[in-house]
Amino acid sequence: MSRWFFAPGPLGRVAALRTLADLFRPIDVLYTTRWILAHKDVPGELYRPLFVGRLLHLPTPTHTLVVGVCIALLITAILAAFNRWPRALGAIIFVLYFEWMIIAQSYGKVDHDRFAYLVLLAALPTIGAARWGDEKTLSERAGWAMKVTQIAVICTYFLASLAKFRFGGAGWVNSAVMTRAVVRRGTDLVDFTLEHSWILIAMQWFIVAFELGSPIVLFVKARWQYAFTVCFYAFHLMVYLSVRIIFLPHLIALATFLPLEKVRPIVWAKAGVRRLTSRPLRVADSLGHGASSGAARKPVSVSGDQPIDGRSDPGHGRSEQQPA
Repeated sequence: MSRWFFAPGPLGRVAALRTLADLFRPIDVLYTTRWILAHKDVPGELYRPLFVGRLLHLPTPTHTLVVGVCIALLITAILAAFNRWPRALGAIIFVLYFEWMIIAQSYGKVDHDRFAYLVLLAALPTIGAARWGDEKTLSERAGWAMKVTQIAVICTYFLASLAKFRFGGAGWVNSAVMTRAVVRRGTDLVDFTLEHSWILIAMQWFIVAFELGSPIVLFVKARWQYAFTVCFYAFHLMVYLSVRIIFLPHLIALATFLPLEKVRPIVWAKAGVRRLTSRPLRVADSLGHGASSGAARKPVSVSGDQPIDGRSDPGHGRSEQQPA
């Protein structure tokens, strides 16, 4: 069990995950969950903290608290871009985003697409410095951080299927849940399914089978994990194109299954610059080499040419004998 949990992982993947997580936070605060900022003016009587909020005795959101957390998240996102103090700054980021989620989910609606992302933010500060493209440096801390995030990703799928049976019963797979979703949020791509309800029923059976079978990904070889992960992304793309639901933070945590350590944007950029800057030099060098060569060039005989010298070429002889 210890070997499975603490199998060394590449630090290059950690660096890539940090960048993805850091890039997402300002997008999330300013766009995908900008509605959280509106809670600054919500009466405190409507605040019903989650169990963890009650357990930690977190304060009731006020105008100052909500705005302060929002600004702090944006500032830490800028600081994180400099890749400094990964442990201390990472811990601060987790605490801030955790509070941001408590504010969001304590007014009657709880989203499950941020659980794995929160686990990722909590695990990243346990690892020190890391750089993109570092495939060779392996770390047990990195392996553990990725493993617990992967478990959180799979729990999101598996527990979602259990919740369907808990609240909808065994008949959920034959219910009209997808029909309602298509009526409310469906796109032109799936509107036709309202006239063929068997397609939506089949989709519900597929979703449950997909979620119940997701834990197998944790126990297969790496190449199979990559293949399954591509299928997961394809599944979420299909859901978005069908009913406009996308789990962006979950998709970032899902990337822990991918070989991101092989991505080397800085190395590729430097190589591209070298190619662009060296190409003209190579042309110049080749021309200069030919021009500066001290070897005598052999004349090439071409049919119809006349020999050129002072005696046989009238123009040439004239220029020698009659200077201007």
